[in-house]
Parts: sequence; C-alpha cells; structure tokens
Amino acid sequence: MKYTSIVLFFLVLIMACQPKKSEYHRISGFAQGTTYNITYENSNNEDYTFDIDSILKAFDKSLSIYDSTSIISRINDNEPAVEVDDWFVDVFQKSAEINAVSNGAFDITVGPVVKAWGFSNGPVARHDTSYIDSLLQYVGMEKVKLEGRKVIKKSPGVKLDVNALAQGYSVDVVCDFFESKDIQNYLVEIGGEIRAKGTNAKNNFWHIGIDKPEEGNMTPGNKLEAIIELQNKALATSGNYRKFFEENGVKYAHTIDPKTGFPARNTLLSATVVCDDCCTADALATSFMVLGVEKSKELFNRLKGVEVYFVYSNNKGGYEIYSSEGLKKMIVEQN
Repeated sequence: MKYTSIVLFFLVLIMACQPKKSEYHRISGFAQGTTYNITYENSNNEDYTFDIDSILKAFDKSLSIYDSTSIISRINDNEPAVEVDDWFVDVFQKSAEINAVSNGAFDITVGPVVKAWGFSNGPVARHDTSYIDSLLQYVGMEKVKLEGRKVIKKSPGVKLDVNALAQGYSVDVVCDFFESKDIQNYLVEIGGEIRAKGTNAKNNFWHIGIDKPEEGNMTPGNKLEAIIELQNKALATSGNYRKFFEENGVKYAHTIDPKTGFPARNTLLSATVVCDDCCTADALATSFMVLGVEKSKELFNRLKGVEVYFVYSNNKGGYEIYSSEGLKKMIVEQN
C-alpha cells in the first residue's frame, strides 16, 4: 500500500507539472478554388483568422493560374518585366526536383495540354490527337529555367501550371506562419492536403481519413478506406475517381501524362503520400498517378523519408491495397 501511494503521489505530481493545454481555435474558409480547415492550440490567445486569410490571398497572387494578375499568369502571358517571389522560387525548385526523380512524370510545363483538356482556366479548347501532339513541343522542364528572379522560357508557348503542388505548398506556408508564432499543436488542411504537428485538444495525435476511391464517393470523409495517425507529418492524396469528364461514353481523368499529353490510364485509383512537407507529398502523389502501380513502387523504393498507400483496381473488378511498412504502422482503423 505504501509503494502504491508513493507511485500515485508521483503520478499526480507529474500531471500537475504538465502545462495545461490552451483552447483550440478553428478557422474555415475558401482559397484557391477550394476550402480550408485549420485547427490550432491558441496558446498565444490570438485569433489568426485575418492573418491566414491574408497569407492565402497573397499566395494566390503568386501562384494561382486563375488570377490573371498573379505572377505565374503574367509569366504565362509573357510579360517581360515580371520578377518572381520566394514562394514561386520554392515551387519551381521543388518542381524541378520531382521532375528529375520521377523521370518526367511530374512536369509543370504541361499547362497548355491541361488547358486543352478543360482541366484548367478557360473552356475546353480541343483534344484531338493532332492538336495535343502539336502542344507537346511546349512541354518539358528543359524548356524553362529560373535565372535569379526571372523565368526564362525557350518559347512563348510554354505555359506553367503548378496546381499539382501549389495546394500542398500553401499548407506548408500556413504551417511556417504557425511556427513563427511558436504554435506547437496544429492541423492545416487545404483542399484535402494536410499537415499536422503535436496533438489535438484531447492530447491525442491527429487522426486522418483516407477516402475510399470508388465511383460516387464525391464527398471527402464520407466513405473511408483507412484512418491513420499523423505525427508531425504531411499527407496528400491524389485520385482520378472524382475529377474527370465524360465524352462520347469515355471518361477522361484529370491527371495528364506529360509524355503523351493524354490523361494517364493505369490501374492506380488513388495514391496517398506521407512525408515531412506537404509540397513534396502533393507532387509525389501526382507523379504516382501518372506512373501507375509498378513504376510507383520502383520510385518509392528509391525515396527516403516517404511512406505510401496505393489503391488500385485488379482484373476481377475489385481493388487492392499496397501500403509501405511505415504507413502500415500509422493505420489505426481499416475497412
């Protein structure tokens, strides 16, 4: 009894010494044509709603192709005096890195082709084979470079589209803001791309759902394939089961293969990536969707600090899962 009393005494002492968590603040809104949901421990007793809204609006002025006055839009319009900002530099450098490691499966110069397929700003132009082939002359990271603060293009026809990683990078930008304010516990979600640090209000690590990639599952979080525990990591998922259009009975997915100019066609239904930053996770998830299952496994085996969860269709009309060993350890619930 004496031993038990001593143990209980020290447990109470330890709990008393632990700092009490502050209230958690939630922010929701719209940015980049999608929604965002942010939760953070309000240890500074500050409402950062205005700050985050301002950051995301400024971010769009740098990298949004839907804003005709943004830096990237002005570069695409071949304005000669445009100088890029730090956000653009970071995204461009990350794009070049993922382009190299994916052997061209990820390419931000695919803009003209994406627009031709109707997955960008503006109406569907045309996507017959001859027209798509004519656009491929403008596709390829070797056709564009960054010299200081200036983007140099080999041809005026080269157009950049960073949507495949900008959303993930915007998550990192908001997280950097929280770090500057010494916020230790937060979850930032923008358009489904996520990064989490610390714990939630119940002092548990953040739990994140991976959507079931089946036709008709159009609402994120409605039907889940698995729930994972995210500990100071970022997560991004790319899939072709929500964003597509149908023409003459044929479904065309939104992920474009830069080498063919046509939507990628393989058995991979969704690719989830977990790593340290959301920009990398977002870009890799897109790369995997272009590469397909087997080539994605090969690429994954060359990467460090990355975990993956692939859902792909089989020849029996069902689907199967490939999960890296590290990600299997994160799963707390699987359907």
